[in-house]
Amino acid sequence: MADYLKMWEDLGMDVEMHNQLCEILPQAFGDVYLTQENRPEAMDYFNFVVAEIHGVRPAELIEHQKKGGKVFGTFCLYVPDEVVFAAGAIATGLCGGSQFWVPGGEKVLPVNTCPLIKASVGARLDRTCPFFRIADMFVGETTCDGKKKAYEILGEDVPMHVMNLPQMKRRKDILAWAEEIRDFIKVVEDFTGNKVTEESLADSIRLINAKRTALARLYDLRKNENIPISGKDVLVISQIAFYDDPTRFTEKVNKLCDELDQRVKEGVSVFPKGTKRILLTGTPLAIPNWKLHHIIETSGAAVVGEEMCTGIRYFEHPVDETATTIDGQAEALAERYMNINCACFTPNDKRIDDIIRLAKEYKADGVIDVNLKFCELYDTEGYKVERALKEAGIPILGIETDYTDSDAQQLSTRIGAFVEMLSK
Repeated sequence: MADYLKMWEDLGMDVEMHNQLCEILPQAFGDVYLTQENRPEAMDYFNFVVAEIHGVRPAELIEHQKKGGKVFGTFCLYVPDEVVFAAGAIATGLCGGSQFWVPGGEKVLPVNTCPLIKASVGARLDRTCPFFRIADMFVGETTCDGKKKAYEILGEDVPMHVMNLPQMKRRKDILAWAEEIRDFIKVVEDFTGNKVTEESLADSIRLINAKRTALARLYDLRKNENIPISGKDVLVISQIAFYDDPTRFTEKVNKLCDELDQRVKEGVSVFPKGTKRILLTGTPLAIPNWKLHHIIETSGAAVVGEEMCTGIRYFEHPVDETATTIDGQAEALAERYMNINCACFTPNDKRIDDIIRLAKEYKADGVIDVNLKFCELYDTEGYKVERALKEAGIPILGIETDYTDSDAQQLSTRIGAFVEMLSK
């Protein structure tokens, strides 16, 4: 990583503590990613992004602020980035995927809170995440009780806007979400001083749809019998999607897909013939949480898809681009975002339908249902998920984990046995 010490100091970061993270991350990335054989050449860009994750993009965001622009930090894919970009602002993901930040979160949160929430709060309070230091406003949503209460803590020294996501999907709930989006447009307009117009919102809808289309193209390539890219590589790309400049990201993903198209034509696979194909489902895997993919793909299997927020949920169902009024565009956004099947909804049978559909589309030999420890929503829904997949004749393994490596050996044993069972 280049020298960003002055930038971090100006952001008020705890540089000494942050340096500890900077020492850990390159080794972890090298062990998980750079040891792979036959990686696509176009992955070099994404390697660079990870290497400079707390440098290049934060510097771009700061430059945007120097020109009078605003930066919105978001926690969840239900927040419509389209609205932020339509006002000339930038939306960025925040930190929350490492055990490094968890102890900081446990200073103010119960220990039996999910690690994603604890890590997010810890990254902010310990001043070790530049994205948390840069964001002019945080935007949350009501997807779980833990996050709702954490937002009260995070909003003590930075403006916080929380969008009230309905917990059902009736027509009146979709209309209520459209109203929340209209309210968010007004919040963004007031905060930035810029008007969101029909034209600017249409442009930003096309901008984000283009990113979704590129990711859909990437994921479709994983459906081939010869898998041209590892699940680990696709995971890190999906994680970077939350941070990178949308136009540049779309360009780089499409460039990678061009290379993968050629691999498919030539019958190139990064896995041996007959490798068992795994679909992951469950809680999101925020950067740099690469543990499960690494264990699976060093246990004789290939991850070919993720029914997760850091996966297929992020890009499926583009926004309808035909609306020509703000009200119509808000409804189109609401329809699209309410099509995401998070475990926060009840009933949530469409998510189970998605898992079965995706297992067939990606030709998965088995499904692994992942739950971050203390996430009651996904843990409880796991019962219905496992029952439905067994009824559909799809092998499934349910696991619970956190950000530590203390369970790595146990997970390796269980996943290895599951893969072996699939081979019989």
